[in-house]
Amino acid sequence: MLKVGLTGGIGSGKSTVSALLAAHGAVVIDYDQLARDVVAPGSPTLAEIAARFGDEVIAADGSLDRPALGAIVFADAEALSDLNGITHPAIRRLADERQDAAGSDAIVVHDNPLLVEMGAAALCDVVVVVDVPVDVQVDRLTTLRGMSEADARARIAAQASREERTGAADLVIDNTGPQDELALIVGGTWDELVSRAAAKAAV
Repeated sequence: MLKVGLTGGIGSGKSTVSALLAAHGAVVIDYDQLARDVVAPGSPTLAEIAARFGDEVIAADGSLDRPALGAIVFADAEALSDLNGITHPAIRRLADERQDAAGSDAIVVHDNPLLVEMGAAALCDVVVVVDVPVDVQVDRLTTLRGMSEADARARIAAQASREERTGAADLVIDNTGPQDELALIVGGTWDELVSRAAAKAAV
């Protein structure tokens, strides 16, 4: 098994890269989905969040009220740290379960926007970073997602810096170009991952 960490800042196109790798045959573990799964109604993680942040972050149907929680944690670094201390261990446990189910010969891609922040890069055989300049991130977030520039820059600032991510990378995918160019780059990246998986299996 080759364990691949895939990360990139918000608006970098990481999800597109993830989908392209899945099309090549990677087993993708989507951490955004894991983050939703661990706070399902009735889950122990959701109960911990309610105990720390209050019942106002729980919606009437028993689900997590993400906007209410976001309003608290994005304005308070200590609150965000507390939230991460609750959710990150639960996400790691669920990721481990899904990785174990993938099979010994799989190329498993951990699609994790917080790979660097969670300290998870060191657990991977290969770290792939999707990289674009901050101005490109801001342009995509305001144009494609309708965010204000201030909101976009706040979201970007809440993540690891571009330098921190690329500093942890074994392979960097430059996604400033057009979509068809990205597909070619990811194809080359996949060939490299297959080569590394074969080399690891031969050891």
